[in-house]
Amino acid sequence: MTAAATLDRAPGRRATLPAPSRSGLIATTLLLALLAAALWSFRGVGLSVEQMLRGTEYAGSFLARTVPFVWPTVGETLWLCALTLAIVFCGTALAAAISIPVAVLAARNTAPNRAGSVLGRFLGVTTRAAPDAIMAMIFALIIGQGALAGVLALGIHSIGMISKLTADAIEQIDEGPVRALRAAGAGKVQQFWGGVWPQILPAYIAIVLHRADINLRVSVILGFVGVAGLGQELSIAMQTLNYRAAMPFAIIIFVLCVAFEIVSALIRRSLLGAQPTGRSLAERFVRRITREPQAASGRTSRVEAQLRLGRAGRVPWTPDRVRQSALVWGTAAVLVASVAIAATQGSSFANFWQNLGIAVGRLWPPALAQEKWGDVALALLETVQIALAATLFAVVFSLLIGTFAARNVAPNGAVRGASRFALVVIRGLPELLLALFFIILTGLGPGAAVLALGIGGVGLLGKLVADSLEEVNPGPERALTAVGASRAQVFAGATFPQAVPAFIGHTLYLLDTNIRSATVLGIVGGGGIGYMLSSAARINQHELLFLLLCVLVIVFAVEGLSAWLRRLLS
Repeated sequence: MTAAATLDRAPGRRATLPAPSRSGLIATTLLLALLAAALWSFRGVGLSVEQMLRGTEYAGSFLARTVPFVWPTVGETLWLCALTLAIVFCGTALAAAISIPVAVLAARNTAPNRAGSVLGRFLGVTTRAAPDAIMAMIFALIIGQGALAGVLALGIHSIGMISKLTADAIEQIDEGPVRALRAAGAGKVQQFWGGVWPQILPAYIAIVLHRADINLRVSVILGFVGVAGLGQELSIAMQTLNYRAAMPFAIIIFVLCVAFEIVSALIRRSLLGAQPTGRSLAERFVRRITREPQAASGRTSRVEAQLRLGRAGRVPWTPDRVRQSALVWGTAAVLVASVAIAATQGSSFANFWQNLGIAVGRLWPPALAQEKWGDVALALLETVQIALAATLFAVVFSLLIGTFAARNVAPNGAVRGASRFALVVIRGLPELLLALFFIILTGLGPGAAVLALGIGGVGLLGKLVADSLEEVNPGPERALTAVGASRAQVFAGATFPQAVPAFIGHTLYLLDTNIRSATVLGIVGGGGIGYMLSSAARINQHELLFLLLCVLVIVFAVEGLSAWLRRLLS
């Protein structure tokens, strides 16, 4: 034992805690400032319990105007569901393919240089920042309204999320297999597909499926800007005040979203549950190709051939492999069918360059009358307030529901199952449907958007909270249990403190998402900058581009703050 340790243990000497680091103090200050801003925003949007109670009076009269429902025919329902899913699948597949090279550029350990990493991150943030509904409007100017405009809007917007999360997964890989492949003479491309890709594949599949869930809910919003599908039919019914026809479409959308969420979870479990982890697969692959001494050119060519095949040796056709192969080929068949269905709509590239020139002339240069600057500043502030207040709402209820959805915290399986089911149902509710409902209760304005985004955020953040709690190191929990601590003491002393960093990261991600979602919900009367964007898209596209640039500045600022906080907390 060292002298310093002896002195620390000497009788009468007071034990001292290490001084908090400078980065920890800065991070704590920023988090407290965000909390204060969220509380201020909640008051600023004018949402109150009294307002909600008054809104229930209008809910009764509204529901009376919706019955009896006027349901679409079975054939029409099936076609609209197929068309909506086709747009979602095509857009997600487009984003999934483009996101791989963007993620490779963005990840620090695979980027060719610093400039490449900055470019990859910039592409990710820019595509995330541009509202998908506004992009659908712009694409409609170029290629016409139809499915293709929706596919491009969903695809480009989804690149931001998929590439960012994939880049984060790439940065967390085990570098051992990559170094072994480099020592075996593999090139950069071979190192990626042989050492990096097997490790991130499970995470990549989960990210893409999660993005498909989000895109299905987003497709409802795109219907309000002219993209075909269930959302467009709901928009037409709402705009004509035909609530008896609107409610059936709302119910169909809700059922479709919940069913898609359940099927997506089953696919993730089937593809990833029995599959070996990427790391062990890569390690076995590296051990196989480096088992014998490397003899000059002939051995190197054999290694390269194995790398091109993406496997070392033959893999037996086990039941798990048969099931996974069936899912892969089934996914390919669904994508082919989705492309065929989406191609039946009116969008085309026939006059692309001519229409592109017209659209650029309408958008460029960005301009805004000086007398509108104050209104734009207030609208942007209101958008940020909506995002902060909705995030605070989601945090409070996510901690409650998400905690009981965690296997190591819930008192029994029934409570955990009920909590998980509640989170699935909440995630299945598109924010647009919630916003329309609360607009009826509270009227036009930011209050409806806060409630819609807050409830929608509970589904996402609650699941992430439950997953984070289940993934903590069980050692401290067992240690406290062994000394007689109660369940509440184990949770407060071991489980929750370990999950706090992940919870803060998830909350910052939700805030980042809510900024963009608040912009989109403004299109249907949720307040903020969205309404001005929607008006400019129809009347003055020069103002539209100016407003889009303003939104990009806000999103970049929030993205930068979130990244800084994550670095301080890491």
